[in-house]
Amino acid sequence: MQAYTIGQAARLLGVSPDTARRWADAGRVVTHRDEGGRRLIDGKDLAAFSVELAQGGEEGVSYTSVRNAFPGIVTAIKLGDVAAQVEIQAGPHRLVSLLTREAVEELSLEVGMEATARVKSTNVHIDRP
Repeated sequence: MQAYTIGQAARLLGVSPDTARRWADAGRVVTHRDEGGRRLIDGKDLAAFSVELAQGGEEGVSYTSVRNAFPGIVTAIKLGDVAAQVEIQAGPHRLVSLLTREAVEELSLEVGMEATARVKSTNVHIDRP
């Protein structure tokens, strides 16, 4: 049976190796060690876990490492050919995020809809419920 290293699994799942390690440490995905001491994930276990991730968790629950969340309303969207600017009014706070036009379209963002700005370090991430 095919087995994957943490790094390979992370690449296939679209996350960082650190995230994959944390999931393994938390028991979300089963690992075993090879003779060289590397942690491996059996292909069938990784396939089942990837399907579980794709289906998402509980509805309305967002899984993120970003701690500073500002729920608000989209007040402006400026679309360019490639980039976009999204403004959110979250209570007294006006937050502006620069992201790709594709991201705005994938999120189906529109002025007047509810969205959450998540701030981590110097980055502002936008998601919607």
